[in-house]
Amino acid sequence: MDTSALQELGLTESEISVFLALLKLGPARAGEVIDSSSLQNPVVHRAFHSLIEKGIITYSIEGRIKYYQAIDPSLLLNLQDARKQRLESLVPELKKLHSIKRNRTKATIHLGQRGVRELLNFLLDNCPNEFLAYGAPHKSLELLGDFFWKAFHKKRISRKITARMIFHTSLAKRAQELNRLPRTEVRVTSKDFEELVETMIAGDKVAIVVYLENPIGVLIEEPLAAKSYREFFRLLWNSCKKP
Repeated sequence: MDTSALQELGLTESEISVFLALLKLGPARAGEVIDSSSLQNPVVHRAFHSLIEKGIITYSIEGRIKYYQAIDPSLLLNLQDARKQRLESLVPELKKLHSIKRNRTKATIHLGQRGVRELLNFLLDNCPNEFLAYGAPHKSLELLGDFFWKAFHKKRISRKITARMIFHTSLAKRAQELNRLPRTEVRVTSKDFEELVETMIAGDKVAIVVYLENPIGVLIEEPLAAKSYREFFRLLWNSCKKP
């Protein structure tokens, strides 16, 4: 397989080897990746660290064991649009390697601004018809940027996905702007929320983002959890008003 497109994304040879190994293995422990990639222990762990920062792999913790997992290869297209054409030809080959064992992991962690952006794009890419969110603070706009959110909602609307969102009062003006968009309804809570946390629900997936300077995102893939969060959203929605 020609992986030069991955090198053009800024990945080193060891990072590519670890990424490909995780695609084959599905969620895996460090030792399994070391065996599969034939790389030394320190090299693999350095690759883990850099790939997590780049938003290309995630990890979850089961008990005391950490499992690493590659992102869906199609999300690589979001990393650098200028090289989209070359990546599009590579993604089908990468998908052939993508293990169906992903259902072992119910929760993954996404670190940094890039990681959170990839998490939100993944959520939207797997959203069947309605996107729900509550608690969005002003920090979300500061950290991810106006350009990202405009592109996010443009893609959502083009896919005919309806959004209902509840914002913190600090984003009342932003809520008014979004209410002018099709398939979009935003309300503002009159109650105090933690001004750093946002919860989003799409299908059977829930994302919780903590907007620290180095933000943290947690993706939960569990239908019962999504149902519970959706019911809480409904109760909260009925208590809020348009700005």
